[in-house]
Amino acid sequence: MKWIIRAIGILLLILVVAVGSLFLLPADRIARIAADQLRNLTGREVTITGDVGLTFWPVLGVTAGGLEVGNADWAKDGAMLSAANAAIGVDAMALIRGEIKITNIEAQSPTIRLEQRRDGRASWQFSDGGGEAAIETAPTAPARSPRPLTIQRLNITDATLIYDAEGSDLVRFDGVDLSLDWPERAGDAVIKAALRPAADRVSIEATINRFDQFLNGDIRPLRARVDTKGGGVSLTGRAGLTGAVAGDLWLKTSDTGRFLAALGVGDIALPQGLGKTADINLDLTLTPDRRLALREVVADLGGNALTGAADITLNGTPDVNAQINVGALDLTGFAGSAPSGTAPASSTPAPASPTGWSKAPIDASALSAFNGEVALRADSIDLGTLSLGATRVLLRNDRSRMVAELREIRAYAGVISGEFVVNNRNGLSVGGALNATSIAMQPLLQQTAGLGRFHGTGDAEVSFLGSGASLDAIMRSLSGSGAVNVGRGHIEGIDLDALMGNFDVEGGTTVFDSLAATFDMDQGVLRNDDLLMQLPNFTATGTGQVGLGAQTLDYTVTPKALRVNGDRGLAIPVRIFGPWAAPQIKPDLQAALDMNFAKEKEQARQKLNEKLEEELGVSRQDGQSVEDAVKQKVEDELRRGLFKLFD
Repeated sequence: MKWIIRAIGILLLILVVAVGSLFLLPADRIARIAADQLRNLTGREVTITGDVGLTFWPVLGVTAGGLEVGNADWAKDGAMLSAANAAIGVDAMALIRGEIKITNIEAQSPTIRLEQRRDGRASWQFSDGGGEAAIETAPTAPARSPRPLTIQRLNITDATLIYDAEGSDLVRFDGVDLSLDWPERAGDAVIKAALRPAADRVSIEATINRFDQFLNGDIRPLRARVDTKGGGVSLTGRAGLTGAVAGDLWLKTSDTGRFLAALGVGDIALPQGLGKTADINLDLTLTPDRRLALREVVADLGGNALTGAADITLNGTPDVNAQINVGALDLTGFAGSAPSGTAPASSTPAPASPTGWSKAPIDASALSAFNGEVALRADSIDLGTLSLGATRVLLRNDRSRMVAELREIRAYAGVISGEFVVNNRNGLSVGGALNATSIAMQPLLQQTAGLGRFHGTGDAEVSFLGSGASLDAIMRSLSGSGAVNVGRGHIEGIDLDALMGNFDVEGGTTVFDSLAATFDMDQGVLRNDDLLMQLPNFTATGTGQVGLGAQTLDYTVTPKALRVNGDRGLAIPVRIFGPWAAPQIKPDLQAALDMNFAKEKEQARQKLNEKLEEELGVSRQDGQSVEDAVKQKVEDELRRGLFKLFD
């Protein structure tokens, strides 16, 4: 018993001496030891500077005026972590057992720089300083098990977070708060963050199952949520440190514009029905090389519902390949009125109005946001000024130039096909080549130009090009050509049969058998000189122009009655002129007399001339008018009178 007591006493003495010796070590020496241990743990250069403070039991802790953790040797910029004030605490008993149990890490106003390469390397993947894997995912298992690592509590305030992914734009956030709760090494970890990419605060919370395995590179289950004042997004699935993510994503917003602005995307004003509010569910898969697959997409965009799928490459400008299916697509909000100084990114003409086309600038910058192809199928599309039926369109966008391949559009009882182009590479321009078959003309002209008098079914083709920063500028710059062929129809507001019998007739209806015309456009003015309309008892020709930019008409239609005035017929030109909203229709009586009674006028003139010759006693020479003959006789008489003065 005496020797047992002596042995215990000796052990206590050794312990006291050891602890006392530790207290006698200078603080900077302890700091260097701590830095060496962190270096061995992470494989990175660690530097502790400034005033150093120590705690010993039960937490072995170091507080330092400065802490810097180096980046991976392949990283291109600066340390991974640098902080002016930092504190690290380690469970002393766990350390004796061979475990690394960090009870807390605190840092104020640090700069955290994270870098990632396309080949999957990431600066936050660590390796043992001795060369054996400690935290890093390795292609083969390490020779021996790494020392267990647990960070029970991490608290970082007012940080600057920089994320540099190769091939993507640099991402920087200031004023970031970050915390980690990981009480048990084999348990779950809860990560919380708060940041302000813009004005509103963004809150992030994630729970990761078996965080120790996650740090070793395993794919682990997680639940994550991002919340802003405009809405939120949640993900339930699996993820890994290499950037692999898969799971069910749910996005719900009450104000999508505010939600995107809070994330730093910018101030985007989305119209009603096109995402102003949103409720979207989908299956998401993101690979380490930043290839995003979206499947089973079901979206309610505040009035329009759609389903579909998409594949997106996120290296640089996103490259999109998507298929979208909708039912009745309402785009009236997209073509509606915009706040002062802005305009919806649409080139769809608004209905004619007394004030003309909109002069508000068109923002087509969204065309630079992505490249790729989007296939759209819709049961119907309401554009506000156009109503389309079943639609199949392929959109191809390449460096701000979008081509809409109209594979099939059912509209106005007919079919429209062709190509429509919006180009914003060097200023905004629109163009295309369209073909329409068996189109009901009256509803089409009524909705696009406010002209509701013309009824008939026809075919048309048009090629066009326009440019400008506003709809008004585009319409005033239009150039191109086209042709129209219409079958049997009628024109309201004029009755040619009645007109032939009474020049003052107003109103009525003219029925025609066919109509054909070609036209050219230049500087927003459409010109036509070969209109030919076939009627049961008439033919009608037309010539004139339509001011597409100014919304005006100046066109003359000349109907000709075939069975009157002998075999010469009777033609009465009718001029249609004025603004689209209220054109005037008037017969040109003087032109009618000139065209139809030229022979009678010549006969009457001949009789009048003969009578004048007889009454005045003058004789005309060949080709001389009566007026000239009278003038000649007067001159001769005056000359003879003057000569008599000299006799």
